[in-house]
Amino acid sequence: MRRTKTTNTLAGQEIRARNLASLASALLTCSVVAMGLPAAVHSQTRAAPGTAVLWPGQHIESCTFGGETYEADVRGCLLAVDLGASGTQRAERVRGGVRESLEVQIGPYPYPEQRLTIRDESRVNLSPENQERAARERARLLPIFDERTASRFRLPLHPPLEDLPAGGRFGSRRIINGEPRSPHTGADYAADQGTPVLAAETGIVRLAEEHFFSGNSVFIDHGDGLVSMYFHLHELFVEPGEVVSRGAVIGTVGSTGRSTGPHLHFGLRWRGARIDPRPLFEGADLPTVQ
Repeated sequence: MRRTKTTNTLAGQEIRARNLASLASALLTCSVVAMGLPAAVHSQTRAAPGTAVLWPGQHIESCTFGGETYEADVRGCLLAVDLGASGTQRAERVRGGVRESLEVQIGPYPYPEQRLTIRDESRVNLSPENQERAARERARLLPIFDERTASRFRLPLHPPLEDLPAGGRFGSRRIINGEPRSPHTGADYAADQGTPVLAAETGIVRLAEEHFFSGNSVFIDHGDGLVSMYFHLHELFVEPGEVVSRGAVIGTVGSTGRSTGPHLHFGLRWRGARIDPRPLFEGADLPTVQ
């Protein structure tokens, strides 16, 4: 009798355990179905800091990168990797109701060193007054870079000079008068003073004024977080709030602000990321996720 009771007890415990396991599995399955969680697709890629990368695909419902969710391009998701990015960043997109993820591993900093000599020492070692002025001017730019409006542009962009010379030096680690400074966040193009400067695309002029470092400057919002910048201008032909067309003359090349001679500094920020502008107006293929 004692053996039979023990055997029956063990059998009952096994049955209850199996029932609990089945119940737990059923509840888990129900919760997944109720939440509508689709299967996830994961992949990896590498990108250099300061580049725009294409994650190709069709029928994409949304893209997410850098903490922002936005619409896809006709070719796929465009990912703007900031010049100062490092480590690994995660991109996601929704396609056909399935959430796909991409780990973007940021490669080593690929840009060279650039040494400059500025004769006006007051523009290298700033007085307290000039430090305060530069800080005020930086603060005026933050709302521009944070603006998110409907896209007004198409790629490739229009070159900012009619005859664009060789140049660039985007991302160069600058040594100014022997002292390390912040990296170069735009592309420089040598041109004669007075050369017309052209809008890269249709957009709204957000600022057109003289700044301590960049001299006479124009900032144009092209929508979807894309802002083009034109520095060291001699003349300004536009005003804040004005809508300009692709290729319109917005000013002329000069050497205002902290500059070593007449040239155009052309820069882009896309959803806050500082990126090399040249591939976007050369019509070159963007790096593509494999």
